[in-house]
Amino acid sequence: MAVSTDEAITREAIEGLYRAFEQKSVALLRKVVTPDWEYIPEPVGAAPGPDQMVQIFANIATALPDMKITILDVLIHGDRVGVRAEITGTQTGTLLGIAASSKHISFAIHSFHQMRGNLIAKTWHLEDWLSVFRQLGQLPPTLE
Repeated sequence: MAVSTDEAITREAIEGLYRAFEQKSVALLRKVVTPDWEYIPEPVGAAPGPDQMVQIFANIATALPDMKITILDVLIHGDRVGVRAEITGTQTGTLLGIAASSKHISFAIHSFHQMRGNLIAKTWHLEDWLSVFRQLGQLPPTLE
């Protein structure tokens, strides 16, 4: 079955979002999300829009500089998109208060996105942090 043009455009935006996270590129993120993009749960004190990721991308660049995101499933239904993916990388910097371990980690992420035209307007995101903490062998200091 052929993919519709709308689905191809949606898939391109979704793949661009994950590429922006993988490359820690706010410039790339700006190309695939709306100026008032909502990321839920939002970073503390963040205003909607792609610039809310500036500090998060800087933190990821330190904690997991070799981070890769593998998209496993993309389900498109109207203006909604479900994504199941996996993040892998080596923890070479502080991650959520946990000192660098040089351990390779792998964890699941699940997201739902709402499209507005050809751009992503809202993202609901969930990461399997318990799996990360088990792989690193400790909880962040604020959770102990």
